Amino acid sequence: MDPETIIVVDFGGQYNQLIARRVRECNVYCEIASYRTPLEKLLEKKPKGLILTGGPSSVNEENAALCERKLFESGIPVLGLCYGAQVMMHVLGGEVRQADNREYGRTQAWLDTSSPLFEGLPEDNPVWMSHFDYISRMAPGFQSVSHTDNTPVAAAQCPQKGLYCIQFHPEVLHTENGTKMLFNFVRNICGCSGSWRMDSFIEGSVESIRGKVGNGRVLLALSGGVDSSVAAALLSRAIGKQLTCVFVDHGLLRKDEGDEVEAIFGEKGKFDLNFIRVNAQDRFYDRLSGVSEPEQKRKIIGEEFIRVFEEEAKKIGAVEFLAQGTIYPDVVESGLGGESVVIKSHHNVGGLPKNVEFKDLIEPLRDLFKDEVRKAGLKLGIPERLVFRQPFPGPGLGVRIIGEITPDKVRMVQEADAIYREEVAKACDLWREENAPDHTRDADTGGNTDRIPDADELFIRNRGSVPPWMPDQYFAALTNMRSVGVMGDERTYDYAVALRAVRTVDFMTADAAEIPFEVLKRTMSRIINEVRGVNRVFYDLTSKPPGTVELE
Repeated sequence: MDPETIIVVDFGGQYNQLIARRVRECNVYCEIASYRTPLEKLLEKKPKGLILTGGPSSVNEENAALCERKLFESGIPVLGLCYGAQVMMHVLGGEVRQADNREYGRTQAWLDTSSPLFEGLPEDNPVWMSHFDYISRMAPGFQSVSHTDNTPVAAAQCPQKGLYCIQFHPEVLHTENGTKMLFNFVRNICGCSGSWRMDSFIEGSVESIRGKVGNGRVLLALSGGVDSSVAAALLSRAIGKQLTCVFVDHGLLRKDEGDEVEAIFGEKGKFDLNFIRVNAQDRFYDRLSGVSEPEQKRKIIGEEFIRVFEEEAKKIGAVEFLAQGTIYPDVVESGLGGESVVIKSHHNVGGLPKNVEFKDLIEPLRDLFKDEVRKAGLKLGIPERLVFRQPFPGPGLGVRIIGEITPDKVRMVQEADAIYREEVAKACDLWREENAPDHTRDADTGGNTDRIPDADELFIRNRGSVPPWMPDQYFAALTNMRSVGVMGDERTYDYAVALRAVRTVDFMTADAAEIPFEVLKRTMSRIINEVRGVNRVFYDLTSKPPGTVELE
């Protein structure tokens, strides 16, 4: 594949992944690269445009994160956002000063709608500001195209050179029409056609996989989750029986999940795959004995995964490639994209051991965000119920059990999680009965019940046929806290379960879902009454950032 590309040049801002996601929403392919990347390396990708991100520094600091002046003289359109806007002004001869007061939060901005950045937008537009410094003097050749009551240059442009900068954050939802601003840049200013779509991605990936694998054999780490399932379908389309899927039951799966995965992908399932199940519960429990630190647990689980795969590959014989369902957020959070710090080592990225006994890794979904993976799955013909299945981390319950892992703790969190998912599903079904019209399916297919809806229709339908509070991911985790309780007139000293539920689009940012209190109360009552060893239930309200989706 050689898609039109926008490169997000990362200066360490918290929204770098979100910028890339918003560009993808414009059907334009986007990658993240560190500001330290040499300009010639960026230009090798033949980008149609560059976007400079925000960052935590000041351009006036010693050793501030900056870029070469040549970047702005390359002839490629450049958009600077927040700190990126200040970098552009500073490098090109403008002036950036510290403001008397930090401007943070929702602000009303005036937009010059004659600017190609703001074409088709209202003149008065709420935006999201977050900065200490401000542009006190524009670089030569620039003109202001936006201001607020406190910021004289909220946006500026030099259209003759294709240079634009915005002091606020168009990538966040708090900025109204922010995606339209980015659309104007990547589609109108940069001239991208918007050809980045799942059909072309799948076709290009199939061709690329066939070229790389040749007559070789591939071993896929199949967890049964969304990512590895879509990877399996894509690889199966590309190389058929050259693919062997190995499912490792490490004893850290959700209740009864091992049997469910085997029923879907095994001999009696619908997929034409070579499927092997490895029951390795005791092996993983032994390796994790006494380990409490979450990063260490991830690395142990990642290494043990690889060792199991290597052993299975030797049994099969002559397997050259290891395939994984790695997706873009895994890469970014593991510190391998842009300037982001390591948030957590995903077992299939940062958790991999240095010595892997395979010729190469194949990660066909490495460039996709979660919702793009789901769209690809639907295009590949994977059933809706699998595509929209609850996400589940590769390390499994290993990162949903705080502290040391024991079989008894695994039992507690499995049972609590099953109850939680059951109660949410019941509440969802009830909402559908009360709110979803009988003709929903007819409407989705244009009134033709004989026509099978395409992948995009299925995606929209799934998003629209759930209650507004429905979380995109929810689960129970076992805290390491024990407290006194009273059950049956007797004193208890048992564990606390934390319920987690978030609403998100791309899993790079998330907010706690507002699950009805009655649902939470029923869940709490059942967990305390049915799960031995638990006497307290919490609900986690933390957003991402500052937290992560998983409770580790």
